Amino acid sequence: MINYHNKRFYPLSNSTNGEVDLDMVFVYQQQGNVVSCQYAGKNIKFGQLMALVLPDGSLDMRYQQINLQGEIRTGICHSTPEVLADGRIRLYESWQWTSGDRSSGRSILEER
Repeated sequence: MINYHNKRFYPLSNSTNGEVDLDMVFVYQQQGNVVSCQYAGKNIKFGQLMALVLPDGSLDMRYQQINLQGEIRTGICHSTPEVLADGRIRLYESWQWTSGDRSSGRSILEER
């Protein structure tokens, strides 16, 4: 199992319908197979995510956040890890809003 505890992830890209900006940082905490994180950024006042680490190291995630317009947005995400040559992790994410327009998108996060 991949250990995500205290790993810092930075967005490399995000679909235009997402609210995550490229200056954000996600610091994951892990206990057993449960991952959690709180985050904020240019477009997000407050956000939380929780995920289960699956046997293949991928993350089955749910997230909720309050954007700058004061809207509560929720979604689901599946993150597939790639372990880079230097041991860092890159996450390829497929996500979908479960509120609002229910659109979907993709993002990439990378450990630094």
